[in-house]
Amino acid sequence: MGALSLLESAIRNPQSAIPVNLLEVRNLKVHFPVKHGVFSRVKAWVKAVDDVSLALEPGETLGLVGESGCGKTTLGRAIIRLIEPTAGGVLFEGEDISKLNGSELRSRRRKFQMIFQDPVGSLNPRMTVGEIIGEAIDIHKLAADDAARAKRIAQLLEAVGLDPLHAQRYPHEFSGGQRQRIGIARALAVEPKLIVCDEPVSALDVSVQAQIINLLQDLQRGRGLAYLFIAHDLAVVEHISRRVVVMYLGKVVEVAESKALIRAPKHPYTQALISAVPVVDPDSKRRRIVLPGDVPSPINPPPGCPFHPRCPVAEARCKSEVPALREVSPGHFAACHLAK
Repeated sequence: MGALSLLESAIRNPQSAIPVNLLEVRNLKVHFPVKHGVFSRVKAWVKAVDDVSLALEPGETLGLVGESGCGKTTLGRAIIRLIEPTAGGVLFEGEDISKLNGSELRSRRRKFQMIFQDPVGSLNPRMTVGEIIGEAIDIHKLAADDAARAKRIAQLLEAVGLDPLHAQRYPHEFSGGQRQRIGIARALAVEPKLIVCDEPVSALDVSVQAQIINLLQDLQRGRGLAYLFIAHDLAVVEHISRRVVVMYLGKVVEVAESKALIRAPKHPYTQALISAVPVVDPDSKRRRIVLPGDVPSPINPPPGCPFHPRCPVAEARCKSEVPALREVSPGHFAACHLAK
């Protein structure tokens, strides 16, 4: 069974006889050229996303975690075509949107949207809240007239917990949490089926984070939304996600149900990530795993397992053989020669 089949099996609901995926990512690669010299010749390639496959069901939340620079955000942006993939495919409702362009792609964009990490930089400071939310409504012609447009904007603001009268205000007049609510309303304006959440709470205070997470869950239950939830905070991901994908250096290294991943991680990298999560209980005996060295450059990734230069249990074959993503326990997959 190939990596895609394994990942699809890991993401799909094991209780459904014939799983139907909303999203399928097949062997996706995103490589950026490194140019040098007067003639801008390509000197090397940054392998930001390197042969990633995953699948997501309607109404499901799939967590995507890893340390900064592992390729999470690049993968999320490539899925919805904000970044062009180098190779591979992205199937949305069975259609390969990685091959679409122009009006064909624009018509599909209604179905997948993104909530950005920075609630300040993602909103145009020269536009009112009503104009920001209404822009997508205008592009996709979702309102028959100005009255219908204004009513739709008011309903969206109410849905995210804001006063409809705020439509005439500008982004700088709101707090960080309120700005993120505006970003969520903008994403909802076109009635999408999938929202890529790119670390939507990392720039917010802890109390506000909880409010936004609860809002996202309420919207998901009421509208049947599916989320690809990108984060580096494993506690948040465990709370909101049914399953979790762990990335390292542009590759998927582990996939499992969220609680199983936190309770019994199989990959040494995941074990190190979880050991760094703060524990409230002062009597907890969790051992902190400190990884040596730095993350290798994606321009020149190491041969074999990409994690072997920092792995505390690496063997000789880890330096030459690329580990396949395999099922090490029911529903739990890891790309490690030594995982059991």
